[in-house]
Amino acid sequence: MKVSKKLSNMVLKDLGDTFIYSELTKSVEHALKGNELTMEKQVALKEIKWLADSHYDIHFSLDTDISERVIFPVSETERNGVEDARFVKFMDDHGKVTYYGTYTAYDGHAILPKMIETHDFYNFKIRPMHGEGAQNKNLALFPRKIDGKYVMLSRIDGINNYVSFSENLTVWENPIKIQEPHYFWEFSQVGNCGSPMETEKGWLVITHGVGPLRTYCLGASLFDLKDPTKELGRLREPLLVPSQDEMEGYVPNVVYTCGAIICHDNVIIPYGMSDYASSIVSVPLGTLLSKIMEA
Repeated sequence: MKVSKKLSNMVLKDLGDTFIYSELTKSVEHALKGNELTMEKQVALKEIKWLADSHYDIHFSLDTDISERVIFPVSETERNGVEDARFVKFMDDHGKVTYYGTYTAYDGHAILPKMIETHDFYNFKIRPMHGEGAQNKNLALFPRKIDGKYVMLSRIDGINNYVSFSENLTVWENPIKIQEPHYFWEFSQVGNCGSPMETEKGWLVITHGVGPLRTYCLGASLFDLKDPTKELGRLREPLLVPSQDEMEGYVPNVVYTCGAIICHDNVIIPYGMSDYASSIVSVPLGTLLSKIMEA
């Protein structure tokens, strides 16, 4: 959190090597009341408690059905919602599989990028992400490391697509811009719609573009397998636009997804329509890749 050692010691000096949450809370409150601090320093002290709020584990009983395992907001940073989870099946260098989900915690005023980790969908570890590359929404993890590093897509400025490389899953620095709005249907912003899918031709990324009347459309792009900072191509026209019966809802003029899969040479995309219903669309993988490369 980059809180100065002098400030953090005001809280930690009264705590032992191990401590419980209520002891940390009391220590933060004592430091806030017992010292004349600037507003900036008060916020820094409160961030220590905020950091503790942001880490927790969830355990579901083994006799529960998967439909009963619902993750509700738990910490203060999530009190207005946990949003836009992008799950990916991640395989490490030894073939071990872990499922990660990146999502947005929203407290009604500010957002916090967070990560869910599970091996069995019964036990979940929740933790926040930090760094310049973990700002704003739209974080999506690649399904494997590249050159020994984790790789993450992001949209740190709310407009363009970026990629970051890291040796630590929760710390992301030095984001590299890889896409800007280009076509009319994405002139306001472009972002990812879930983790990249590996194909023989490259990393396939379903994207979203925001164009006239804040209309959200789906697109698709391809990036180099060895160097995902290199865009190989993107669709000139949208892959999916809101149809007449998909345009009205809580958030109108939107089709949106947070993930897709490749199955039997088809790309399967579940998507939401204007925040009132969901549907599924599929497209042949070969056809999609050909159209991307044509553009």
